[in-house]
Amino acid sequence: MARLRGEGGCPWDREQTHQTLKPYLVEETYEVLDAIDSGDPQSLKSELGDLLLQVVFHAQMADEEGRFNMDDVIDAISEKLIRRHPHVFADSDADTSAKVLDQWEKIKLSEKEHEKRESVLDGVPRSMPALLRAMRLQRKAGSVGFDWESAEGAFGKMDEELREFRAAFAENDAEKMEEELGDLLFSLVNVARLIEVDPEDALTKTISKFTERFGYIERKIGESGRAINDVSLEEMDALWNEAKTKKSNGTG
Repeated sequence: MARLRGEGGCPWDREQTHQTLKPYLVEETYEVLDAIDSGDPQSLKSELGDLLLQVVFHAQMADEEGRFNMDDVIDAISEKLIRRHPHVFADSDADTSAKVLDQWEKIKLSEKEHEKRESVLDGVPRSMPALLRAMRLQRKAGSVGFDWESAEGAFGKMDEELREFRAAFAENDAEKMEEELGDLLFSLVNVARLIEVDPEDALTKTISKFTERFGYIERKIGESGRAINDVSLEEMDALWNEAKTKKSNGTG
């Protein structure tokens, strides 16, 4: 990377900044997630390399500016892992995952880089996908006792938010519908968190299922020599149910 960024290197690499590379960092992260879901170790190996390249790229640019280098990045995370795992590297006692997470948060709050934070909720990136951000915020609030005693309470809140959303829909109030839909989604994330289901993964799997079944509809219509716009909703529904049946029978 130093050579690519140096004299006689790559024009494109030399032009990049931390800001211009932001989209690539996000893209490579999602490609790693896709590789994990695919179960293909070769794909995961390749995508992890692409993601690592982004770290190396940013570290090289910082090194050129005299701020830090790749060694500093690795040293910092090594020190952090040791500091936040005193139950492994020191004499602290944390024999369950729950105790480890509680200890991790307490140690993090005591660290110098977190001294300027004014709220327990600080530190959750605004650019994080909304479902994940909601879950992280709820976990942080729950870590100080602001939480439902059980999933049943969260289910009750979800039912309440659904009623309020339906009321806003009945009033045809666009602004109110947006607000209430947000509240409903937030309450759904709370339920997911308390029953230990990742809402981002759950929605991703449903999207994949929808894509697969809709693809079946398109293939069947194509085989009949027609365009999808020429097919009735009733026939598409029938094909959708056919796709569901084939999948449940292990033939789809």
